[in-house]
Amino acid sequence: MIILGLSGALGHDSSAAIMVDGKIIAAAEEERFIRDKHAKNKLPLEAARYCLKEAGVRPDQVDVVAFPYGEIPLSSAARWHYAKRHWYAPDRALDALFNGNRRYRRNRDKAMQLMHDLGINKAEFVPVEHHLAHASSAYHLSGFKEKTAIVGIDGKGEYATTFFGYGENGKIHKIKEFYDPDSLGGMYGAITEYLGFEMLDGEFKVMGMAPYGDPTKYDLSRLVEFDGDDLKVNTKLVNVVGLRRYKEKGKGYYFTPELVEWLGPKREGDEIDDPYIHYAASVQALLEDIALKMIDHYVGDIIRETGRICMAGGVALNVKLNQRIIAMPGVKELFVQPASGDAGTALGAASFVAAERGEPVQAMQHAYLGPSFTTEECIAACEVHPAKPTFYRIENAAQKGAELLAAGNPLAWFQGRMEFGPRALGCRSILGDPSHPGVADRINAQIKYRERWRPFCPSMLDRVAVDLLQTEHPAPYMTFTFDVADHWKPRIPEVVHEDGTARAQVVTRETNSRYYALIEELERLRGVPVVLNTSLNRRGEPMICSPADALNMFYGCDLQYLIMEDVLVVKEPATP
Repeated sequence: MIILGLSGALGHDSSAAIMVDGKIIAAAEEERFIRDKHAKNKLPLEAARYCLKEAGVRPDQVDVVAFPYGEIPLSSAARWHYAKRHWYAPDRALDALFNGNRRYRRNRDKAMQLMHDLGINKAEFVPVEHHLAHASSAYHLSGFKEKTAIVGIDGKGEYATTFFGYGENGKIHKIKEFYDPDSLGGMYGAITEYLGFEMLDGEFKVMGMAPYGDPTKYDLSRLVEFDGDDLKVNTKLVNVVGLRRYKEKGKGYYFTPELVEWLGPKREGDEIDDPYIHYAASVQALLEDIALKMIDHYVGDIIRETGRICMAGGVALNVKLNQRIIAMPGVKELFVQPASGDAGTALGAASFVAAERGEPVQAMQHAYLGPSFTTEECIAACEVHPAKPTFYRIENAAQKGAELLAAGNPLAWFQGRMEFGPRALGCRSILGDPSHPGVADRINAQIKYRERWRPFCPSMLDRVAVDLLQTEHPAPYMTFTFDVADHWKPRIPEVVHEDGTARAQVVTRETNSRYYALIEELERLRGVPVVLNTSLNRRGEPMICSPADALNMFYGCDLQYLIMEDVLVVKEPATP
């Protein structure tokens, strides 16, 4: 069976994924092709075209189009809860009761138009509830065979914000859902805006800021409470709509004027300063504490029974929370879908339909599911680029790349298939030698143009991971932080965060042989089997997809070296 998943109903992070006979063939975000961060209000036309091409599938061969946005009936508690909690905005409340599927109908019609534009005219259209798609992207692709706890926490889908359930024998069972506006993700997103960052992008920055603050200095528990059974967000402060929103320069935010009266003016600028670092620390601690209580309450018995838990939804990308989940009593392994945000629901919807129709779904082996380009295509891009690049064909990209890193240079590294999800995992990366003092600041100041206090991540060889991270827990996708062993901290200072942790990627030869070889070469030259890794893009831009994108980015910053497959591009007066 050929199943094409298409996401984008929530107005951001649209994507496409294709499965053939239960196996993932390709998946990619639309933003990478159209060069528009988060592809807001766009459906995944180019991403779907890529997936069909990569799979060698004609549009008329697609059996099912799976769409991660379902029709929620009036009999569901979701619409009634939304109406009750939004009493202060009667237009929203009444719309939920009397026209609650308006957004479903609108999105279904857009998806049907996209199918028409793609030439898909024989496939069955199957809607999947948003949080079931998240749940499937985690459970069905985890490879877990035992009974598995499933957690989904994000801003919101149709109405649901939080999902607890379990998977057993290939079937997903709901235990509990919570509905908008009662959303941990929504609460955290509102404080992200208050701290001066943009929702969807800034949550990672809040998490990175938190270790610089004292979580006990300010008590933010008024924002949200969990009484052991019910989750309730304080909508006098956060996750609000309509007239309750704080407005500044014509823009409305997801927090209220009362929050500003309580905590002070909204933060501005890029520096980490008092009291905002303490607010970040406090909201991070609040998120962690409540999430852990809810997980233990609703699926703790399953965790203690089998030790298996999987997770998706935007909050699943909160790596500090994930570190604490791993530390919960009874947890043997946590699988976090690497594309846990809404982009991953295209993959989740496809896997859910496959499982529901009796197909055995193969576990996710890696996140390298996007386009790749040959050396000849990279050369052709150099030959036509208006900057007239100086480039050389090289015999051993891993060796040359390691030599450049060992000399203290940042390196743009473009190899193989593009990653699916927000993390660069060694195919679309900017790299540095983490034992060279100052390389992180150099990448921040000259290339990424991002806040100087944000941490960089290490990619490491699998054979040193246990010693460095002090755990045998799998970590292929940069979805967890770990405490770095004391004897490693002075060896790799550029990738150890303020709190002594690192958001690590453990690299295996089987999944990325060229990246593995590069790190091995760096170890031979510098004695450190670790590389600093950040995404190949500039601030505010999507991750690079094509050779032309890479060259445009290269000539728009102060990078001196770019390796695309077997092509080295240098800037004068740099030498090859």
